[in-house]
This record gives sequence, C-alpha cells and structure tokens, in this order.
Amino acid sequence: MAAHASHLGVSTGSRWLMLAAEMADLASGSRRPSPDLTPPGWALLLRDATRRLGADAGSVRTARDFATDTLRWWGIAERSHDLAIVVSELVTNALRHALPACGDAGPGRPIRLGLLQAGSRVLCAVGDPSRAVPVPRTPGCLAETGRGLQMICALSDRWGCTTPSDTGKVVWAMFYLRLTVPAHQGEA
Repeated sequence: MAAHASHLGVSTGSRWLMLAAEMADLASGSRRPSPDLTPPGWALLLRDATRRLGADAGSVRTARDFATDTLRWWGIAERSHDLAIVVSELVTNALRHALPACGDAGPGRPIRLGLLQAGSRVLCAVGDPSRAVPVPRTPGCLAETGRGLQMICALSDRWGCTTPSDTGKVVWAMFYLRLTVPAHQGEA
C-alpha cells in the first residue's frame, strides 16, 4: 500500500492516476483545479493514495476499506459512502470483465486503485489490464447484474475512462466536496 501527500505534485509511481486526472479535467472542461472551488483559508492540497489489488473477490472489500480509511485519514469523509459503493463497482467490473478478457492479472498487470484529492475534488480511479472500454447497458428488470455503471453515474459527479493502451485502461469517477473553512482559521 502506498499513500502520499504533497503540495507540489503526485508521487512518481502514480503516473497512471495522473493520466486519469487529466482525462477527468478534460471531461469537466478545466485543465487545473479552479481556485473558485477551494474556499478561502484552504490551501490547494494535492494528495494521492494508491493500492495494488489481487485477482480475488476479497479485493473488493480491501479496496472499499482502503478508500474509506484514506478519506477518513484525509479528513474528508463527506462522500465516503458514495465513493465506497463506486469503488466496489469499479473493482467488481475489473474482476468480472477485465481480467477474464486478458487472462489472469500477473504481477506486472495488476488491478490498481487510486484516490487523488485536488482541493475540493476527489478522483477515484481503477486501472486494469484490459483494453475493453466499459459500456453502460440496460438490464432486464429481473436481472441480478448489469447496473454497476448506472450506479457509478448516479453516485459520482462524473465518470469516464482513459483511452486504452497496451497496459490497459483506467476507469475513473469524480466527486466534488463542499469544503468549509475550519473555525480556528477564520477567527482573528
């Protein structure tokens, strides 16, 4: 498990996470976190946490716990329930669809979970070795599966996927936070 915090940038081992962040910025129409999204008294903090996951079903719980623990550590548990469900869906999709399409994920091609906070935004990203882009579908009313992307869309503020490459793809979801200035910073 790796967790990093920096005011200057994200750890060098998280380039895949930065690619997802760039795609999310492009999708939102902005290239940099807007100062308007960060209330007075808050420095624009850029921090990330990443985790490699196994190819077993227990990875879903591991990923969910890692995400909620990281948000709690960062002091931004406001949307942790929504983010935990989205993490579960993204990792489940990687296990259910991406790994079987590529064969088993060996040590060089793991499933990766990354969280990136930039001011009042948190990006959740799951990288997998598949080049297949997720496609939302409309399941039958009695279907027990097939609603994961609909849930991701409903619970996050936006979501998308990086352009697949030889190393796979990254599916991401963005969450906007309502940051408040701590009382001791606003007092004179």
